[in-house]
Amino acid sequence: MSKRSKATIKPALLVWARETAGFDLSTAAEKLDVDEEKLAAWELGEDQPSIPQLRKAAELYKRPLAVLYLPEPPLTFQPMHDFRRLPDLGLRRFTPELTLEIRVAHQRRELALELFQDADEEPNIFSLTTSIKDNPETVGTSVRKSLKVDYPLQSRWRDPRVAFIAWRSRIEDAGVLVFQASRIESAEASGFAIWADTLPVMVVNRKDAYPRRVFSLLHELAHLMLRQSGVSDLETGGLRPQEDERVEAFCNHVAAATLVPHDLLLAEPIVAARGVGRHEWSDAEVQSLSVAYSVSRETIVRRLLTFHRASEDFYGRKRRQYAIEFQQQREREKVKNDGKPIPRNMPRETVADFGKPFVRRVIENYHQDRISLSEVSGYLGVKVRHVPGIERQLGI
Repeated sequence: MSKRSKATIKPALLVWARETAGFDLSTAAEKLDVDEEKLAAWELGEDQPSIPQLRKAAELYKRPLAVLYLPEPPLTFQPMHDFRRLPDLGLRRFTPELTLEIRVAHQRRELALELFQDADEEPNIFSLTTSIKDNPETVGTSVRKSLKVDYPLQSRWRDPRVAFIAWRSRIEDAGVLVFQASRIESAEASGFAIWADTLPVMVVNRKDAYPRRVFSLLHELAHLMLRQSGVSDLETGGLRPQEDERVEAFCNHVAAATLVPHDLLLAEPIVAARGVGRHEWSDAEVQSLSVAYSVSRETIVRRLLTFHRASEDFYGRKRRQYAIEFQQQREREKVKNDGKPIPRNMPRETVADFGKPFVRRVIENYHQDRISLSEVSGYLGVKVRHVPGIERQLGI
């Protein structure tokens, strides 16, 4: 039997590819079906993988094979700040799925900049800004004014999905690329923000329910207004550095103040009639307010607590109730689907994940013969046969 040819690569490239893909040594070795000692030997230069083994590594690390033959590791993006709470056991780390979503978001932004340049156009400048020292209630009022959202408009949405689309569109108009991630679990991250002078990016978790996605949009917007990049989970009060806790509490407060303004909520008849006090609120009352603002019930009870219209005990009980109900709903959906794959609408998914402005920019460059149909397929990650459907989604 002929001896397999070894891949003549620099060991540093294997280390770089594994670490930037979010894998530790043992996990990578298991997925590559080699001993951990063997993988370590490759990375130390004591041995080299075969060419088939290198191809498998390139596939696992989501890198083109040719990249692993470079003379030295390419420059990578700046590490993302982790604003998430620490788990009960040990430190958090970015999973390969989250790492890939971050990398993809960077790549999409770079592509968007190229598409604007090819068309000799300039993207809108993101000008919203704030400081951690600002009053979150005032910042929320300013955001609503900048995004041109008033109560009559917001009260017409009356559905978290409609509200998500509307808020997203206005944030995109403000110069932000808004993507949705589908590879990460809700428990890992609600979203992340990538600050840049031009075309900053926010990504929200598509596996979250729409009310949470709406909140994530405004939370990540607050991060961008602070000129920060980072990964969030929306929860406060957990184990995280004091300064991170302060930032996350601020961004949550800004999001809540934007979605449910102080003056509007206190003017609601059922709220105004109660006045200040440690009140109990019926599920029907909370639900009616959540529908009026197209937000989660938890957002409403949190705002009632903030303005001294409810007690800490009431808020805690309701938060636990909503978590249980959400989990029960997910279990019912699993039973309903019975493990069967849900039919996919690729054109709709593509527009939902990439956002209309990004997809429209790709399609327009294709129509103007700046890119090919195969490039459209590659940029959007769909087969060529789905492009007409994507055009219909955009109304083209």
